[in-house]
Amino acid sequence: MSIRVCVAGVTGWTGSAIARAILASDDFELAGAVARSAAGRTVADALDVADDDAASVTVTASVSEALATATDVMIDYTHPTAVLSNVRTAIDAGTHVVVGTSGLSADEYEEIDRAARARPCGVVAAGNFSITAALLKHFAGIAARHIPHWEIVDLAHAGKPDAPSGTARELAEYLGGVARNEVAVPTGEILGTPETRGATIGGAQVHSIRLPGYVIGVEALFGLPDERLTIRHDAGAGATPYVAGTLLAAARAPDITGLVRGLDALLFDRATANGET
Repeated sequence: MSIRVCVAGVTGWTGSAIARAILASDDFELAGAVARSAAGRTVADALDVADDDAASVTVTASVSEALATATDVMIDYTHPTAVLSNVRTAIDAGTHVVVGTSGLSADEYEEIDRAARARPCGVVAAGNFSITAALLKHFAGIAARHIPHWEIVDLAHAGKPDAPSGTARELAEYLGGVARNEVAVPTGEILGTPETRGATIGGAQVHSIRLPGYVIGVEALFGLPDERLTIRHDAGAGATPYVAGTLLAAARAPDITGLVRGLDALLFDRATANGET
């Protein structure tokens, strides 16, 4: 049977690409769609697609309205200010969740994990669902086990409202759980303007750059005496890189209990039926 999916943020940059991929797939069924700006219109009209299934789904203004229709998985690509409420609503309804929206904190992810385990249902959250971003995280984890000095550079377009990006935050927190980063001069001992050293996340400094000309980019920088290693992911202007990873997460979420963070956990079989954070 196909997996019934609701896409929150269906008219957005990534959400619209996800919805089109679902409509073209035999493994998924578009059961619901959320976008306040297009509420009341059909998905076919909102996305300008000639598709009978899209014509049968009406866009709603809220996740709670959309989940009135039987749904297996809710995919969220909305806004940092809305995502936590959307995830709570889906979990309360017993719906599995894929979170592609960035901006959640470590404490909020812990809250989501507790709620998902209590329900129970599965949640897969990733700061970036592209394959190359997942590989960067995986390779950086290997490097951190051997090189105890690293920092992270987070690059994005000028209008991105959250800093750091979900990609950079997830990477920083993950590396902090893999190994201990050794800092020569603690931020509390810095002379001058300590803020120029970035924010400390997962025991390492993270530097967010917001400029026109960038879309999403993340660098993991490692250093040893007389040698250094850079692992970098860059994304272009299209949403295609995020589609396959998001749908993989949607397929796997119903088999998970609790929260799994990172597409890499699915690609490298670190996710289990009991969840892994």
